[in-house]
Amino acid sequence: MANINKVIKILITSDFFLQAGWGLSGPIFAIFLTKQIQGADLKMVGFVAATYWIVKSVVQPFIAHQLDKNHGEKDDFLFLIIGMYAANLVPLGYIFSTQPWHIFSLEIIRGLAMACVIPTWAGIFTRHIDKGREAFSWSLESTGLGFAAGFAGAFGGILASILGFKIVFVLVSAFGLLASSTLLLIRHQIFLKNHFAPRLPPSEKPF
Repeated sequence: MANINKVIKILITSDFFLQAGWGLSGPIFAIFLTKQIQGADLKMVGFVAATYWIVKSVVQPFIAHQLDKNHGEKDDFLFLIIGMYAANLVPLGYIFSTQPWHIFSLEIIRGLAMACVIPTWAGIFTRHIDKGREAFSWSLESTGLGFAAGFAGAFGGILASILGFKIVFVLVSAFGLLASSTLLLIRHQIFLKNHFAPRLPPSEKPF
């Protein structure tokens, strides 16, 4: 990644931590629901997944459309940061959940939060990608996600069997909050005006 600019590196690193965290819950979430949530069954597992995806998919285009109307990335970055922190606090809510409506409410929150995250992350990535390095930059993103998902999937079940569901959800949130905080490293590199205008590189600032 030596020849990739700072913004792209940070976005990829943040996404790696995000995927590593949520990947831990992937192998165990359905088991958690059926064992820990009163009245939960396999049908509920499907509806929980559907709730997240439907909420995110319905809301996401409207948020992206509004953000595209504004020049500069300040609003994009704000939505990205708020959405990331909100989404990654959701796993802590799982710990205290006992009823189906608790889980559905949390998934609605996560869906709304990720509807803010996905288009803004992609927009910033697209605007900052190095010309002539597009394919390589996207390949690094895909490779990072693949490694994160693979290792997290392998260890998620092991950790749950040894430490229990609660510890896994704490780890999911911890990785996610680390991913969220990592994004703050590029707060001085976002475009404040129309990103198509020529722009001098910002000076490096201590963090």
